[in-house]
Amino acid sequence: MSVIKVAPLEHIRRERSSIKWTRFPADVLPLFVAEMDYPLAPAIVATLVERVQASDTGYLDGPGPLAPAFAQFALDRWGWRVDPSHVHLATDVSVGIVEALRLAVPAHGRVAITPPVYPPFYELVEEAAASVLEISLLEQGERWALDLAALELSFASGIDAFLLCNPHNPHGIVWERSTLEALARLAAQYDVFVISDEIHAPLTYPGVAFTPFAPLALAAGARAVTVTSASKGWNVAGLKCALVIAADDATNDLLNRLPEEVACRTSILGLHANIAAFSCTDWLDNAIDQIVDNDSLLDSLLREHLPAVIYHRPRAGYLAWLDLRHLGLGESPYQRILDEARVALNNGECFGLGGQGFARLNLACSPDTLRDAVARIAALVARVAAASAAGPTAATV
Repeated sequence: MSVIKVAPLEHIRRERSSIKWTRFPADVLPLFVAEMDYPLAPAIVATLVERVQASDTGYLDGPGPLAPAFAQFALDRWGWRVDPSHVHLATDVSVGIVEALRLAVPAHGRVAITPPVYPPFYELVEEAAASVLEISLLEQGERWALDLAALELSFASGIDAFLLCNPHNPHGIVWERSTLEALARLAAQYDVFVISDEIHAPLTYPGVAFTPFAPLALAAGARAVTVTSASKGWNVAGLKCALVIAADDATNDLLNRLPEEVACRTSILGLHANIAAFSCTDWLDNAIDQIVDNDSLLDSLLREHLPAVIYHRPRAGYLAWLDLRHLGLGESPYQRILDEARVALNNGECFGLGGQGFARLNLACSPDTLRDAVARIAALVARVAAASAAGPTAATV
């Protein structure tokens, strides 16, 4: 394995200007927003430099060479045969979701989501002038599952669309093929339009089988689109380019009605970065190996220093979902960890029903950053426990 070298945090903070490095003071460890600390793949850097030197900074009207580049990646990685003519552009995955909803869901329609889930899903449905119906994931000990029975009831009630997170954020769940096949059959039976957010799919761990939803939807006769990008797998979110892919011809006809501006607002630099990324599989595999190592490290650190934390270990992506309800830090452990341990996580409450008392942590960092974060949180928990043992007066000091 070629190790992707991670610069010291002080260096990264000086060099980068994204919210990960500017939202909080310098004494806070930033382990919240889904950005990697890893440097970009050299091929992506070279492509961006080449395009700028060529003054290639104009507008787009379609995916061009990006469509076959993604189709080849999807075939090689997952055996998914993507028709390049079914590939459309959007500025990012969020825009792709909103624009697909606008085409497929009537005004004041209803869209089902499965919390705890990526927080912007709530806002995106509202932006599309629809309303959210929450169908919570089933929490089964350290495992979570789609509640297919509850989903069927919602589909039968006249739901217009369903937002699938595949792999699921924040848990890193890679849904079983049988689960997705059942979902596709339900969507076909009740004519529910499915939008599958598969942005974390390239980061599926070795030995885990990721299943794209679109081929299953096509086989079942369900209407569906996939929205994805290289932005998470290769850390190019700020370059603003995503793909919206129709599962079937009828849905492709629908996407052909996307406003011209959806493609025009996509970054040409982002398009070329995505093309380069989908051929940078060696870099991607090295990044995954380091994320998997960090997953194992975090599991070990928590068992040793914070055994009360329940770690729902991911099978894809670099986001760790942590149950902090038993740490003795009150109703908002996220806030106490931020204020007193100076570690910035994502607040589980933002992920909807079932998220209170949880937090999401970013694994795409150096091992030393994880060690520091766990040490800080463990020290806070020890201080709180000692104060509690000393009595009510000491606990308020």
